Amino acid sequence: MPPMSSVSSLLPSSAALNPVALPAGQGPFVARANPRRVSVAPMLDWTDRHCRYFHRQLSRNTWLYTEMVTTGALLHGDVARHLAFDAHEHPVALQLGGSEPADLAAAAKRGEQWGYAEINLNCGCPSERVQRGAFGACLMAEPALVADGVRAMRDAVSIPVTVKHRIGIDAVEEYAFVRDFVGTVAQAGCNVFIVHARNAILKGLSPKENREIPPLKYEVAYQLKRDFPDLEIVINGGIDTLEAMDAHLRHVDGVMIGREAYHNPYFLAAFDGRFYGAAEPLPTRETVEDRMLDYLARWVGSGGHAAAVTRHMLGLYRGVGGARGWRRELSEMARLKQVRTRADVEALFAGARAHLRMRDAA
Repeated sequence: MPPMSSVSSLLPSSAALNPVALPAGQGPFVARANPRRVSVAPMLDWTDRHCRYFHRQLSRNTWLYTEMVTTGALLHGDVARHLAFDAHEHPVALQLGGSEPADLAAAAKRGEQWGYAEINLNCGCPSERVQRGAFGACLMAEPALVADGVRAMRDAVSIPVTVKHRIGIDAVEEYAFVRDFVGTVAQAGCNVFIVHARNAILKGLSPKENREIPPLKYEVAYQLKRDFPDLEIVINGGIDTLEAMDAHLRHVDGVMIGREAYHNPYFLAAFDGRFYGAAEPLPTRETVEDRMLDYLARWVGSGGHAAAVTRHMLGLYRGVGGARGWRRELSEMARLKQVRTRADVEALFAGARAHLRMRDAA
């Protein structure tokens, strides 16, 4: 790893950070009070830069997170591959996976230098691969170590350092466990806790099963807010309707949406008006599709593979007549490999649109 004094040589150019122009009519992000009122969860293999750009076309204010990036990947791997993003994805936070305070501090510093608005520490992932790296949900058993990591990151950066965690691990279900974890880490200067309101079962369940089998216990997150009123508590887990979001926001400071945001992305279109007070009308699906056409044309023009972008868009017309055909066109790998120019992109989208039997009103 190069010394931190040489990190400037790894920093992105303005072109790397902002390769795609902001769509016409879309103003800059303006920070508001409680910016994490609504967020999209970090999801491995899903919330990459193309997914986040797509989600940003649906909501200007929703807080976005990267996939988890390990400290080792940043300190010993291709930094640009992991950290480059379009400036118009903002606000966007970097989630780190790691446990060594010095490594976390160095990785957090790189995240700040690349323009991220927050560093989040993963203390919630239950996968065995993550456990072998001694981070993720197993860190909840070592609150002092997490506190040391948070303290090291806060000393290294000026942006917020936050923690995402579960409410317990394995058979440990006593509220005192998560209360003491939060209390210890808060003493190190963490003011924001994202609470996935399930236990993490470290052995015997797959990551998918860990998202479905351990019961949701939202009241635990509510109790944390009551016990730590000065902390920002964001709730996560199984939330998939606007009405549920409204209900949770009566008890906690923010709501994090996971797979519903990915599989039903037009869900995000209502967030700005409902939760941030934005006066602009909802973007139509057609408008979002047109913006992504421009983005995809630039991406393939720079040598990128079309499927890297289109795979995140497949749920845009969920519930609309003909959506299956639209999805099929945008996921046909043989054709996507031939998409290299703007004309190819326009033909691809025209073919997909031809399947739709009901369109958004203008």
